Amino acid sequence: MKISLLEPIGVTKETIDELAEGFKEKGHEFVYYDTKTTDKEELKKRSAGCDIVMIANNPYPAEVVEAADRLKMLSVAFTGIDHIGTEKCKEKGVMICNAAGYSNQTVAELVLGMAIDALRNVVKANETVRNGGTSAGIGGREICGRTVGIIGLGRIGLMCAKLFLAFGAKVIAYNRSESEEAKALGIEYKPLEEVLKTSDIISLNLPLNNETKGFLDAEKIALMKPDAVFINCARGPIVDNAALAKALNTGKLGFACVDVFDMEPPLPADYPLLGAKNTLLTPHQAFISEESMLRRAKIVFDNVYAYIDGKPINVCK
Repeated sequence: MKISLLEPIGVTKETIDELAEGFKEKGHEFVYYDTKTTDKEELKKRSAGCDIVMIANNPYPAEVVEAADRLKMLSVAFTGIDHIGTEKCKEKGVMICNAAGYSNQTVAELVLGMAIDALRNVVKANETVRNGGTSAGIGGREICGRTVGIIGLGRIGLMCAKLFLAFGAKVIAYNRSESEEAKALGIEYKPLEEVLKTSDIISLNLPLNNETKGFLDAEKIALMKPDAVFINCARGPIVDNAALAKALNTGKLGFACVDVFDMEPPLPADYPLLGAKNTLLTPHQAFISEESMLRRAKIVFDNVYAYIDGKPINVCK
């Protein structure tokens, strides 16, 4: 079989070669492209003749899937698969396997770090001292004793909850289903409206799909406390970011920490959140750390080896 990794996945070429060694030993062809592309024609060329394609979070649209006439399996170095032409994959019988779980710790740690910055003014303090200022007026608030609302208590949401609990916060959550592990930790499940109305810190941890696109609209944002901190390290299109910016600018919401947007950075100059008050913005980096990239690479290659051996793992579609 021909196996191609169509883009870099955050590890060295030496690591890629080491992980791919078993392909050659099994008599398969392996090709690695060390540059990213979103050009559909280039993606078609890179996928030509491939039985298995490995990608990360760049789009792999339906027309590319259609053109890949030998494609049988996609191994995705990412948790979400909304950037893939999944319906076309289903139509053609192409199996999709993801790398769920690789970034749980990494994302949760950034969520916590963002919360600390929002409450303790870390970035502002750095700017203040460099400009000859003092600590007057920037002491901030503690996480301990505050109510943290987790919207979407999956694996990443649960990891976020554990970290907030370690800081002494009370954690409440909204999720379609309830887990005994969460309840054992003292996490209380509440209706969405109550989570939005009563939380001092809100972390959004939902996946992006047809049900969650636009989920957090202006009406729901308006339910949040005026001094609440909202954190989105999930997916950008889940939130009406124009409404979020308006809430910040009008004092209806205290602070927003956002790592994901309606498109991948760089953002256009007129993007609403760029000009919004009281924001901490990062360029979709929550999933990236040395450790998570190594975990991801191993998972995405393990997916392929398992498929070749007839025992597929991490199957999404």
